[in-house]
Amino acid sequence: MQNEKLIVARNSMIASGLLAVGKFVAGIFTGSIGLISEGIHSFTDFIATSITWLAVRISDKPADDDHHFGHGKVENLAALFEVLLLLAAAGWIVYEAGSSLLGQPHEIVAAPLVIAVLLISIAVDFFRVRALNRVAKATDSAALEADALHFFSDMLSSGVVLLGIFFVLLGFGRADAIAALIVACFIFAAALKLGKRSFDSLMDAAPAGAKEAISAALAPFPAILSCESIRIRNAGAALFVEVTVAVCRTLPLERIDALKLDIAARLREQYPNAQVTTIAIPQTRSDEDMATRIRAIAANHGAQVQNLALQQLPSRMSISMDLAVPASASVAQAHDIASEIETLLRQAIGEDTEIETHLEPQTPHWLASEDVTPGELADISLLLKAAVEQGERVQDVHNIRARKTRAGIIVNFHCRVSPAASIVAAHDAVDRIERRLRADYPAISRAIGHVEPIKPTA
Repeated sequence: MQNEKLIVARNSMIASGLLAVGKFVAGIFTGSIGLISEGIHSFTDFIATSITWLAVRISDKPADDDHHFGHGKVENLAALFEVLLLLAAAGWIVYEAGSSLLGQPHEIVAAPLVIAVLLISIAVDFFRVRALNRVAKATDSAALEADALHFFSDMLSSGVVLLGIFFVLLGFGRADAIAALIVACFIFAAALKLGKRSFDSLMDAAPAGAKEAISAALAPFPAILSCESIRIRNAGAALFVEVTVAVCRTLPLERIDALKLDIAARLREQYPNAQVTTIAIPQTRSDEDMATRIRAIAANHGAQVQNLALQQLPSRMSISMDLAVPASASVAQAHDIASEIETLLRQAIGEDTEIETHLEPQTPHWLASEDVTPGELADISLLLKAAVEQGERVQDVHNIRARKTRAGIIVNFHCRVSPAASIVAAHDAVDRIERRLRADYPAISRAIGHVEPIKPTA
């Protein structure tokens, strides 16, 4: 696509140069102010397209150590230079046409040559406008789109001059100067439109409607609590988008990273050349329960909450919990962590909140383990099934595994309970089995039972 941009810019530059020479020669030969003004206009086009060609070559260079956001702004600088040329040319044309209107009208000779040059100019402008528009849309190039708009106005203004020549041939001697004034109006209009767009881009103005469109694209994401800010700016063909969203503070980092990738993909569907930066700010959900808030505050200090008990007294709340802190911490460090967490909890819940923490070391996330011997597994399985037979709800113990770790033997098993039983009743029944197993086999440090509903009989 970069080569195609350069080719269409180069062809436009060559066409502008040839048209400028042809209009100047024909205008001087025939004495047509309108055609001479068109020649000046085409000469400014030649300079403008030359600058556009250079800008296109530079703008697609990748970002470097000195230009972190690339070189896209050079297209907008080139467009501003084009605007200055257009305004200067329009001012000169207005001056010459005004002098002609106030003085003697110029005599038009060799009108067929003038008409032929204008028709050729209109045809050339038509084909290059089509080529520029096609490549500009494919590459989202502001410079090429500005050129297309520029030459579309040229095509219209050439048509106006052609109309002026026709009226001169009918005996309206000043129609050529009037046509030149109309050409100047087209140039002014094109310059103002191009200038506003380039100035807005250099000032980092957001494209019209882009903020609302991006906000609507973010709305379907359930993980986004709110959209805090959207910042957009253009740099040539590139669109830089920075969105700041609020997410639940308990959302795992992996989910947040996936959310950022999904947001970028969604926005690039709307804006293919967008470079998206997503900032996620953790925030408390309005419906966040007390236990979640407590665990989040503890997690922010590297601690884990276990066996949390919340009590609502007549005049205040009471919180008791096991607080697992890093095993490498000293007593003083662990106490400081607990004190800081308690202070934050009182600030969030109430200064009179009663808080009791039982400190214990965090166990490593990964324990080296190995399967117990077949004989040990058989003994544990017999004890486990015996413990189940003493219960009233649990049955069909299966998938029993036992592994040795430095923290003791860890037993995992599956069992079944009635599908209609409450989870509280099922948990209590399994918990009693686990306690009996540890009492009967002291080497077991943990027994973890997975509950499944009893399968209906066929």
